[in-house]
Amino acid sequence: MKKLISLLAIFAMLLIGVNTTYAQNPPDTTATEIDTVPEEVPLNETEENVEETAVVAEVGMHKQIKTKFIEGGAGFMGIVLIVLILGLAMSLERIIYLTLASTNTDKLLKNVENALESGGVEEAKEVCRSTRGPIASIFYQGLDRSEHGIEVVEKAVISYGSVQMGMLEKGLSWLSLFISLAPMLGFMGTVIGMIGAFDSIQQAGEISAGLVAGGIKVALITTVSGLIVAIILQIFYNLIVSIIDGLVNKMEDASISLIDLLIKHNLKNK
Repeated sequence: MKKLISLLAIFAMLLIGVNTTYAQNPPDTTATEIDTVPEEVPLNETEENVEETAVVAEVGMHKQIKTKFIEGGAGFMGIVLIVLILGLAMSLERIIYLTLASTNTDKLLKNVENALESGGVEEAKEVCRSTRGPIASIFYQGLDRSEHGIEVVEKAVISYGSVQMGMLEKGLSWLSLFISLAPMLGFMGTVIGMIGAFDSIQQAGEISAGLVAGGIKVALITTVSGLIVAIILQIFYNLIVSIIDGLVNKMEDASISLIDLLIKHNLKNK
């Protein structure tokens, strides 16, 4: 529930920021068209004039992006923007969670080994309780069942390891849905835009190159936007999956090391 509230809060802040930007800087199509008209550049242009030209081009690009957003249609472009915001919010939440879940495995193993030698299993369990991360939780479950034998410990480690993997991969199905949904929304907007363009041709009673080109241009804006959103979210998805794979490998290696420590500890006590 807390994660859902956090995602909604992030989404609300980003949406308010976008609306504030549009309210303060409404799209000016006239200014955009003027910016795109080539101007004569003197041969002896100074460095100061070059910098001013770069600033004007940057401002023009910003206005062009806003203009394209409006031209693509507030309905579908707004939905694509919402998909992007939600996907980025979930990606950032997963990255933060996985970063906090990482543990120095070598240090933890050393502390557990020292605790087993000095205070036994209870002290080792206390070390695991005071350490955050899925590896420490797996260690605790294994140590808690150490008195029942190594086989029981192995089963507990494997079972709880699967639970921890599920927690690490939580939310990835939604992120995958957003990656698939963004281009499909773009294609849908394109199809609807094409239908509108043909309706305009039918009402005009003739085929006009300007009318057809304008309708197709507006229709394709949604497709481009959907593909851009899908590419951005796909990069974050692959990054998250790579982090999870690294954590899972550490969990498996650490579990084997824990079993070896318990066997060594039991042999010493015998």
